[in-house]
Amino acid sequence: MSQTSPAPRVCRDCDGFATATITTGLPAADGTRDIVRVNCPTCRGLGHTVPALRTVRAVRGAA
Repeated sequence: MSQTSPAPRVCRDCDGFATATITTGLPAADGTRDIVRVNCPTCRGLGHTVPALRTVRAVRGAA
């Protein structure tokens, strides 16, 4: 039996929006604002996660 990796799922924490762009709020001397990009810590900025593979438990007495 071959085991393939399961299909990726949308990240439950960021709902697929993996990177947020945040302004620092205060304008610089030239009128621009500093921008900080923040990645979702759960999916590391990918927007999807891969569920863990199921493990098979050995049952005593099974053939």
